[in-house]
Amino acid sequence: MAELKNLFDGLSLDYLAACDYAKTGQSLLAFVPAGTLVAAAKRLLADGWHLEDIGALDCVEGYVVSYHFAHYERPGRVTVRALAAHDKPELPSIAGVYGGAEWHEREVRDFHGVVFAGNPNFVPLLLDPDMAECFPLRKDEKTRMKAREILEAGEALFVRPSFTLMTPDAPAGGDAAAAKA
Repeated sequence: MAELKNLFDGLSLDYLAACDYAKTGQSLLAFVPAGTLVAAAKRLLADGWHLEDIGALDCVEGYVVSYHFAHYERPGRVTVRALAAHDKPELPSIAGVYGGAEWHEREVRDFHGVVFAGNPNFVPLLLDPDMAECFPLRKDEKTRMKAREILEAGEALFVRPSFTLMTPDAPAGGDAAAAKA
């Protein structure tokens, strides 16, 4: 685990946690500000990690976008998460780092409406172009849950003081603005 914790040394983090792989399918979880997302992807690629998939959850605080990485030679799985605000759901694309991310980012856009700035082929992937503004996995405000109620928090190794998304005292409105900083 010590080797995994060092993956993010020197990068801006909101949250870093060790996870029970048998329970969650992940060994390490990192929440990063949107501005750190590409740097985190580059760091993982340089260390031999490959992108498995990208998914999103529509939560009270915004869209929690999860990037899952695995390694061919080392056990474990690393999850990197970033928060996109409901009022402007946008994150930087990592397709320039991992070419396969293009497809996953397009899928997340189709279903949730999250825009990945810099994606080189950002056209609908699975939905008819006539349905381009219909996001079937978006929830209405009444059915959204807090991220900490849905996601496994793991054993916190680092928490930025302003980051309350995964703590029991997380505000109902979330802290998307602070997560973007």
